[in-house]
Amino acid sequence: MRVVPGAHRPGGLQMKRKLKTPSRARLDAMVDEAIVDCNNESEQATGLFTMIEEHLALPFETLILGVPVTVTKVDISDRDEIIAICKRGGVTQRIAILAIPLPSPAPAGVEWIAAYRHWMRGGMVLS
Repeated sequence: MRVVPGAHRPGGLQMKRKLKTPSRARLDAMVDEAIVDCNNESEQATGLFTMIEEHLALPFETLILGVPVTVTKVDISDRDEIIAICKRGGVTQRIAILAIPLPSPAPAGVEWIAAYRHWMRGGMVLS
């Protein structure tokens, strides 16, 4: 663990653990499971969205630009980008899920976000 100075937490410092990323082989297997019956990239994105939606423990809190927000749900855009619905007070903001800093400890199911990132980088894409 390392101490992160200036983190926004009562008491001033926050202990932050490095998130363990699944192995490449595990990510490949997860992506394969999510896209098994998909015929194109749009269907693949929907398959990965479905796995994130089913497995990611929501809601969870995180910091965006130093401001605490609650991620209340996930959605998929018209452009097939998986997004997080973030709320603070009465304000709601849609932010790409890959741009959301994950809290420590990370919520259950976060490995599906890693699988989505792996797919976005070109891992296991059907031709």
